[in-house]
Amino acid sequence: MITTNFCAKSISGSCSELPALEPINASLSADEKLGLLRTMLKIRRFEERSLRAYQGKKIGGFCHVYSGQEAIATGSCSLLAHSDHIITAYRDHGHAIAVGMDVKYLMAEQYGKATGCSKGKGGSMHFFDPSRNFWGGHGIVGGQVPLGIGIAFALKYNNIKGSCLTFLGDGAVNQGAVHESYNLAALWQLPVVFIIENNGYSMGTSQARSSAGELGKRAEAYNMEWGACDGQNLYTVRLEVHKHMELAREQCRPSVLELKTYRFRGHSVADPDNTYRTKEEVEEYRNNYDPITLFKQQLVKEGVLNDLSADQINDQVTKEIEQAVVFSELSPFPTKDQITQDVYWEEDHPESKTSTGRIFF
Repeated sequence: MITTNFCAKSISGSCSELPALEPINASLSADEKLGLLRTMLKIRRFEERSLRAYQGKKIGGFCHVYSGQEAIATGSCSLLAHSDHIITAYRDHGHAIAVGMDVKYLMAEQYGKATGCSKGKGGSMHFFDPSRNFWGGHGIVGGQVPLGIGIAFALKYNNIKGSCLTFLGDGAVNQGAVHESYNLAALWQLPVVFIIENNGYSMGTSQARSSAGELGKRAEAYNMEWGACDGQNLYTVRLEVHKHMELAREQCRPSVLELKTYRFRGHSVADPDNTYRTKEEVEEYRNNYDPITLFKQQLVKEGVLNDLSADQINDQVTKEIEQAVVFSELSPFPTKDQITQDVYWEEDHPESKTSTGRIFF
């Protein structure tokens, strides 16, 4: 077992007594702090509008909203530098917005339109933007984790000082691919940060019924450093993720960070909210652990935010999301020819095709 200076706290506490005073947060300007709030609100309003669109049969397939977990994506992605990368699972809307993707193209992707970020072929679970080092959401539980260490391997192989934030949920920690990735990351000392967004439920099964022990602590078996803390406090998220990213960047070492959070809606929009959680439990988290409310209160305390500016930010964000809906409604669906493009390289380059037989049926 290795020793670690990273803290371990429950969701009711924070990893630092005063995370706002830590240099990584104290150095933020007032505009930067308001920008973080704007991002969190944009995620929340995007998810609320996506849910309405899904219920209105504008969006098909799966849709997993991020409401309640905004501090994690916003705080983590605010630390990304030029040579840092990010990959996540199917609950990817928050991460996509946090890295700066345009909500018009995200909403259009959910609508299955050709103007979507994945040209209407990926839907809710498969947002991508290589220009921002965002390597997407992935539908297979834990399937993105081996890809994350592949990105980290590329950084090390090419002597690039950077890190790969590899997000996974508490439901993925028991997947074999995750443990194989932990093993290789530790053996090869890869600059990866495994971030477990522990919202307490693997689909409809509580963590207490499905996973033994502390999830982050499993890193000790692989001689990796680890931490666990409050994922609802944006300053705490930034503080702890920064520590782990520096370990990856400066020492080329992997680590695991478990962030305790809570999703306010069901696992997916097809999942009733209260079939396996009591109404009282959900309301407790909404009322006392909403990351947006907590950050607003902090900014008011700092003198950065007041009721007027808060309303203005909310109005701006709401307008932007509604414009994204209009854009999506007016955008065309992919044509029959477009549907088969960007799927197989040989099909897009018939002059170089070597395989025989039909690829599409």
